[in-house]
Amino acid sequence: MNFKIFAELIELKAKAASVFPFFLGLTYSLYHYYTANIFPLSLYFVAMFMFSCFVDIWDNYNDYHNAVDTDNYQKNTNIIGRENLSIGLIRGLLVFFFFASLGLGLIVASMTGWAVFWLGLICYFVGIFYAAGPKPLSSLPIGEAASGLTMGYLIFLICLYINAHASFVWSSATILTTLLIALPNILLIANLMLANNTCDLEEDEANHRYTIVHYIGKKAALFWWRLAIYISFISVLLAVILKVLPLTMLAILLIFPVIWKVAQPYLKRQVKRETFVCSVKILMIFQLLQILLLFVGLILK
Repeated sequence: MNFKIFAELIELKAKAASVFPFFLGLTYSLYHYYTANIFPLSLYFVAMFMFSCFVDIWDNYNDYHNAVDTDNYQKNTNIIGRENLSIGLIRGLLVFFFFASLGLGLIVASMTGWAVFWLGLICYFVGIFYAAGPKPLSSLPIGEAASGLTMGYLIFLICLYINAHASFVWSSATILTTLLIALPNILLIANLMLANNTCDLEEDEANHRYTIVHYIGKKAALFWWRLAIYISFISVLLAVILKVLPLTMLAILLIFPVIWKVAQPYLKRQVKRETFVCSVKILMIFQLLQILLLFVGLILK
């Protein structure tokens, strides 16, 4: 297995979905709590990244074994069949990434508090059952919500707690505030899965995977995909108005024309290998600028 195949197996191009919420949590903890807990945070980053690799390999592994369309999807589309990868090697990678990430996660929890353990447990539950079982989450209408909340919110929240656990207060105000800050991440990460499922609608139906797109249709899926982008910008504006985020965050509104231009190829043609990348680009542009503007706000503060 060369690096190109391995990168596709772990969906390296989509790892921004977990990396950027982590850095948003780090930056916001510096902005709001003036603190960073570097060593456990570094361990958490490695554990988070390794578990993300496990989830994507696990997804490919289960899709390969559960494929109904064995002639086309299993042999020609799924990376395990297409590249004739060793099942033993795939299982070995699954065991390594799962237990290595779990071990690091337990170390972090012992250093910072049991909240990390329980929040992490939710992430593990979603990650495992995202692709496993008779009705995996990825094949159900709740897949977008599960991935958006887990990666867009819980990764951010765990990072924030690790950094500021000594002064962090669990309250409805804290939950609502952090949800508002993480809302663009939640929506744009959910949009990744929505775009993927929209592109793969016919293939998913052939393999008895009935995602939200199966029930609402491509037209409604594209409407929600656009609406999620609008709400992402509105949520930043609202967070500034409520003084949760600094005024520097308003500059993110200036990139709306850029985001809209990037979105057009996907809105015109929903083809996995050609236009799915538009959703990835939107996520990366938005999240990167979100972090940079918050960091500028931190410096000015």
